[in-house]
Amino acid sequence: GEHEYTVREVARRLSDCDGLRQETILGLSYRDGDGAVRHNPDRPPIEDLDALPFVSEVYKHHLRVEDYFYSIARYPEVTIVSGRGCPYHCTYCLWPQTITGHQYRRRSVADVAEEFEFVARELPQVKEIFIEDDTLTVDEERCRALAGELMRRGNRLPFTANSRANVSFETLSLLKQGGLRLLCVGFESGDQSVLNAMRKGVKVEQFHKFQEDARKAGVLVHGCFMAGGPGETRESLAKTLNLAMRLNPDTAQFFPLMVYPGTEAYQWARQNKYLTTEDYRQWLTPEGLHRTVLSQPGLTAEDLVAWCDQARRAFYLRPRYIAGKAWQAVTNPAE
Repeated sequence: GEHEYTVREVARRLSDCDGLRQETILGLSYRDGDGAVRHNPDRPPIEDLDALPFVSEVYKHHLRVEDYFYSIARYPEVTIVSGRGCPYHCTYCLWPQTITGHQYRRRSVADVAEEFEFVARELPQVKEIFIEDDTLTVDEERCRALAGELMRRGNRLPFTANSRANVSFETLSLLKQGGLRLLCVGFESGDQSVLNAMRKGVKVEQFHKFQEDARKAGVLVHGCFMAGGPGETRESLAKTLNLAMRLNPDTAQFFPLMVYPGTEAYQWARQNKYLTTEDYRQWLTPEGLHRTVLSQPGLTAEDLVAWCDQARRAFYLRPRYIAGKAWQAVTNPAE
């Protein structure tokens, strides 16, 4: 689960003359004297997230922000979290199933706005903030309140956030006024049966309405598309690429499904013998990049990677897309 208070308690115990007494620390797993793994009871989720210090203070004092980047955010950027957990139950999503849980716990709007001001004041080289909540837009009322507070404080820092494709035009417009530049949206698949099997809880038809509203509100969209979900076929992959072309987001990624341990997707792949290896050392390339380890009947790991490469070329090399980017370069050079 969440690590902050567990790590803090370990650090305090280590500096105590009484010793660690690890068996009494909530949320800690460890090996005993015989080498067996022991799991202590879970530590309850942190409810008062305002009690945590700004992570941007850590960046300020211990990191050089220019050494990091996020490809869809303006460089240099900093990443913060305004809330933890996600009420949705997508089978592949890692953090809610392993660390943050399915209840959306929020920092206060004032606390988040104060961190924006801290970044603007103490890290003036930063060009953008990425709000890395699993799904910032889960609570639209809070989003509108945050936009209003940022406007009231005269915020000048653009920000990017994760979203589902079910946000109202009103909320999108207010977030834009508060500084929202781009939303990272998991469309995942153009096939409704694949979305249903993932427990995505959204209809393909909603994607088109959302993209239209985002465009009207002036909010850019980075579309995420996934290959290899339950029931995936070459026909469903073709629907996904067709969806990406029709939505035409500002940028897009095509990525094979990663079935992380601790998720329902991992159990599904393991039970159906779709994993090419359970040696986790083989899940990464020597350079530290993801390696696809999912092979289904009719769609091998190599097939999924090849489709993603082909889909990326097909999306980005369209004359319509290139012309749109040329126009964007003239009308909005910062992009």
